[in-house]
Parts: sequence; C-alpha cells; structure tokens
Amino acid sequence: MKTAQPIRARRLLTESGWLAHTAVYIEQGRITAIEPINAVDDSAQWDADILIPALIDTHVHGGAGADVMDGSHEALETLSQYLASQGVGAFLATTVTAPMSDIEVALRQVVRSQAQGVSGAELLGSYLEGPYFTPENKGAHPESLFRDPTPEELDHLITVSKGSLRVVALAPENPKALTAIRYLKSRGVNVMLGHTNADYDTTRAALDAGANGLVHCFNGMKGVHHREPGTVGAGLSHDTAAIELIADGHHVHPAVMNICCRCAPDRLVLISDAMRAAGMPDGQYQLGEMQVTMKDGVVRTAVGGLAGSTLSLSRAIKTMVNDVGQPLEKAVEMASLIPARLLGIDDRLGSIATGKSASFVALNHDYQVMATWVNGRQVWSASAS
Repeated sequence: MKTAQPIRARRLLTESGWLAHTAVYIEQGRITAIEPINAVDDSAQWDADILIPALIDTHVHGGAGADVMDGSHEALETLSQYLASQGVGAFLATTVTAPMSDIEVALRQVVRSQAQGVSGAELLGSYLEGPYFTPENKGAHPESLFRDPTPEELDHLITVSKGSLRVVALAPENPKALTAIRYLKSRGVNVMLGHTNADYDTTRAALDAGANGLVHCFNGMKGVHHREPGTVGAGLSHDTAAIELIADGHHVHPAVMNICCRCAPDRLVLISDAMRAAGMPDGQYQLGEMQVTMKDGVVRTAVGGLAGSTLSLSRAIKTMVNDVGQPLEKAVEMASLIPARLLGIDDRLGSIATGKSASFVALNHDYQVMATWVNGRQVWSASAS
C-alpha cells in the first residue's frame, strides 16, 4: 500500500544515477516504491528540487553548543536536531581523550539515548576517539591521559556500551596495537588509525591486521614523503582502507583532496569532526579537557593547532563539488553510501532504494538543505524553521 502523498522530486539520486520527476512512496518508515510522475506539470508542488540519501556522519563530537562528552540526553538530543538541520540522517556520537570515568559516562549515555530515542538524526552508536594515541601528533588530545589499549579494558568498554560501540581509534605504533586491533575486530568493532607518528610499514601492518582505515586523513599523522610514505601513504595505497576526510578547506587543501579522490575514489568518507562550536558564534569553547577558540568559524587550541571543526556534511559536499571538482553524485556517495558500507548498514541506509529506510534530504540548486526525513518521518524543514 502506497502513501497517499508521496515525496515528489524534480531530481532524485539512486545508486544507478539520477532520475527526473520521480515520486517516492513510504510505508512504516521504509521505501515501498520509486516511480516516475506522469504528465509532469512543472508548476505543480514539488517536495524537493534535488532528493539525495540522508547523510551519515560517522565522526562528530558536537554542535549547537552541545557535546557528546556532556554525557546527557539533552546534549545528544540537541546534537541530533542540529545534524538533521544539516542534512544528516544518522551519526556516531564521538568521544575525545578524557579521564576514563568521563568516557564511560558518555558511552553509557549513548546507550540510554538510543533506547529513549532522539528526534532528529538517528543515533547509530559511539565512536571512541582516544585515549589510545601517541604524543607526536596529539592534536587537541591531552597526552597525559594517553594509555595502552589492552583487551581487558576494551572488553570493559564494549560491555559498558552494551554493543553500541562501533569504532575505536588508536595509534598503530603502540606495542599493544596489533593485539587490540585483532581483538576489536573479533568483537565486531571497527578500528581507525590516527593521532599517530607511525611510519608506512607500521601502518600497513595495522591495516593488514584488520584496521579499517585512517582518522581524518593528513591531520594527526605522518604525511607523505617520497622516501617515507608515512601513515597517509599506507592508507591511500591500501586496497580497502577507508579514508576519513574533513572537507572544509582548512584541514586539507582542495588539491590534496583531489589527490585523495584519485587514489581512493570509493574509500573516501566525508566526516564533519564538528565540535560544540558548530552552528555557534565565534568565541571560547570547551573540547574535552581543553579550552579552544573559534575565530571566523575555525577552531584552534591555545598554541594554534586545529581543534575539531565547525563543518557540516552538506557544506563538505559543496566543497567537494565546487572546490575539488567532484560530481555531485560522487560527493554525496562519500557522505552516505560509503560510510554506510564502512559500518555494515548499507542494507538499510546510504542510498534511496526500494526496501531501504526512508531517510533522505531535499536540497535546493545551491546544495542547501531544505528538508530532512529520517525513517519516513520529516524531522527538519527550512520553511518550518
């Protein structure tokens, strides 16, 4: 049975390409049919100029003044609503390096908020960024809190998270890294490599042991040199490594993003890495244990290092199209289907297809978000806001 009022789009993106003048029918939160609209009248009411799959932010710390480390349902609800306004339909709540007791509070709250439900973007689980890093490329992570990733501690965190822990980031040069990677993979948890000074061979060994890819590529790691390919070289030259990319023009130059597109076109995962200052005015903000400053939308530590971002995935897509030269459909894929595949949820999310969840985003011709649907429910509208 089709819905009485389908979502009508002038252009709709599927895995096979663009469809013109198309209706999407929904029942019980899933797409039941995708059909052309006959006898198109362009003066008719359209729900979307451009309809794309809802974006998936696999690495986001906060936004609209809220942060995952606040450890409250209110913070995750605020973040969920904010992300929906930016075209995100699902996200991983990402922690930072902090005392283990604070990390546990954040992980437990993700479990509770998943059970309680959030009203915007769907909360998929948690992403542990820290404390398993090394000092040389620590970024905004306090090195005094770094520690070894032992199977016993990882088992405890998985237990605390009740299976909602989806990703653990770590530095591959840690003596216990390979054991940790194999253990996490045996428990169904993805592993990303970052905030590291690892060389090519060490990074390659970690990837071959099962690590899934690189945390915000080029940032917080050893870059490429023609005689030492480094962490980045190992990731870009690997056959399967996922490459997280912060496409804001500050973290990575557009020309370098173009290189990434050429090396890993089907492995790039656009992330926001946004923190609580996203969507907020310039000023002082807290990021984990550290106070940071946002000026002109760029967040930095007291010593001038970048500290997360204020990026949205919808803006990242626009950057990839306008500054990097990627086709819109490819840029969208980097923020929807490719992250869905990385998390193993592409049977449900990541593209607009019959049988999948009715999670999609309406864009205008300037790629601005006009409306967001999550599991068949419209959770944000530019006109309503």
